[in-house]
Amino acid sequence: MANRITQLFNIKYPIIQAGMVWCSGWKLAAAVSNAGGLGIIGAGSMYPDVLRTHIQKCKQATALPFAVNVPLLYPNVNEIMDILIAEKVKIVFTSAGNPSTWTSFLKANGIIVVHVIANTKFALKAQESGVDAIVAEGFEAGGHNGREETTTLCLVPMIKAAVNIPVIAAGGIGSGKAMLAAFVLGADAVQIGSAFAVAEESSAHPNFKEKIISAAEGETKLRMKKLVPVRLLKNEFADTIAQAEAEGANTATLIKLLGRARAKLGMFEGDMESGELEIGQISAMLKEIKPAAEILNDIWDEFITAKNNIQLIP
Repeated sequence: MANRITQLFNIKYPIIQAGMVWCSGWKLAAAVSNAGGLGIIGAGSMYPDVLRTHIQKCKQATALPFAVNVPLLYPNVNEIMDILIAEKVKIVFTSAGNPSTWTSFLKANGIIVVHVIANTKFALKAQESGVDAIVAEGFEAGGHNGREETTTLCLVPMIKAAVNIPVIAAGGIGSGKAMLAAFVLGADAVQIGSAFAVAEESSAHPNFKEKIISAAEGETKLRMKKLVPVRLLKNEFADTIAQAEAEGANTATLIKLLGRARAKLGMFEGDMESGELEIGQISAMLKEIKPAAEILNDIWDEFITAKNNIQLIP
C-alpha cells in the first residue's frame, strides 16, 4: 500500500509502533521494521549511552527504516540529539515539548521529523515548525495524554481538516478494523502502542504483559491531570492517586506520591502493585502475547478483509 506515509518513511505498511517507555527497545523496533512497519526505539526511558547502544543494535538487526522517539522535556535532550546525528538516525518522533525548538536542527541534518500532539492548537504549531507529519493521539491512548480528553474518533478528523501534512492516528488502535476506521476519518497511517507492548520482543516485564492481557474493560483511567496526564492500569498505586485526586491533591502532593522511577518499577521491573502501569484502553481487547511480526500481520490482514467486506448502506 503506497501513500504519503509509506513513501515518507520508505516502509511497506502504514503501521507504526509507538515509542513506549520501558517497552520499546531495539528488539521490538527491529522486529516491527523487519515485518514491514516502522519500529521506534523509545528514548524516554534511556540514558544517552543506553540509547546509543539500542540504536547500534537495531542497525545490526534490521536494514530497514526505524525511528527514535524523543520526549523533548528529557533532561539530557542535547546529548540525545548529538547521538541521533552521530548515529545517523533517519527518522525522529518528538513529543512532550515544543517542536519548534529542535525541528529545524533535525531537518538541517537530513532527519525526517514527526511530532505527537493531542489537540488542534499544537497540531498547527507543529506544522508551522516544519515537521513532516504529526501523530494525532486520542484520549484512549496509554502513557501521557491530552488534558482535553478528546477521543481519537473526534481528534483525527479535526486535525485532518486543520493541517496539510500527513496525519498518523493513535489511541485505541490495535486491530485492522480500528485501523480502517482511522483511515476513513482521514488518517494516512496508524501508530500502535499497547498491542505491541505485549509483543514477545517488547522489553516490558512479563508480569506487566500478563496484567495487560488479563485486564478487563474500564481498568484504565486517566490520572494526574494536574501534573502530566497519564492513563494508568488499576493497581494499588493508581488507587492511591485516585484517592488523592478525589481529595483535591495539588501538584506537589502528586509529585511526592509519584516519586522517582515509578514507571520503571512497574513496567520494567514487574512490581504490579507499587509500580506505575501505563497502558491504553485497548488493553481490555488484548488476549495473548505474540511475536511483533504476527501482531502486525494480523492487523494488516484484518484491515484488508474489513476494507473489502465493508457494507455500505444502500
